[in-house]
Amino acid sequence: MPDLYWTIPVARWSSWPAAASAAPDIGFIEPIVRRRLSTLSKVALKVAHDCVAQNEVRVVFASRHGELRRTTDILRTISTGEPVSPTAFSLSVLNAMTGVFGIARGDRSAASAISAGAETLGYALLEAYAQYATQPDSPVLLVYADEPADPAYGTIEDEVQGGAIAILLSGEASAGQLVCSLSGAGEPLAAEAVEAAQRTSHADAASKADADESFATQSQALLHCLETGRPAVWQGAGSAWHWRWHERAA
Repeated sequence: MPDLYWTIPVARWSSWPAAASAAPDIGFIEPIVRRRLSTLSKVALKVAHDCVAQNEVRVVFASRHGELRRTTDILRTISTGEPVSPTAFSLSVLNAMTGVFGIARGDRSAASAISAGAETLGYALLEAYAQYATQPDSPVLLVYADEPADPAYGTIEDEVQGGAIAILLSGEASAGQLVCSLSGAGEPLAAEAVEAAQRTSHADAASKADADESFATQSQALLHCLETGRPAVWQGAGSAWHWRWHERAA
């Protein structure tokens, strides 16, 4: 498959480290709901709220494991013959965070959820761009949040470290541009996503000759790029994801 290049206009971005000792501040969520949320949903809501004020926004949520830990607890409860909490069940789905976020803000905009193994964040960036490209006057909020799977599942290849990242895609007052590329993918993407991605300029292709620093996970690579402005790459099975940051022209 040919290389894909696409450029994301970044209005704001936020992150929450996996090693954070303090709990995220999500005071905008009602206490009765807040108490029931998992750590995963709390960090996702935190970074999402950092990027969006009261404006309506489409949301793309991405997580490799999602609420797997809550689901695992439910399975353990079932195995003991105990009744399952309806609230726990309703909050165990992958897109639980998007529902809570939309209700808290009174926003009925479209929301989607993505999980694609170790490449989840990369494909979420592509999906967010494809949605933005179809309607550039409507911002898109990408939220990525993950945590390692329960030890019961054993060793997982390319396991995530945890943490959260949110990026608001908007052409208005963008802080800069995130240039993304995917090369050597083994399987073709959906036609719509390919067409959207290939609309962008390939002007940055020549700069690929520069050595990009490599990272163990996609989230580490992307954060390095956002925080330092330096290029980063993540190498998967048969594919390479590159990220580069361009400051907004004065």
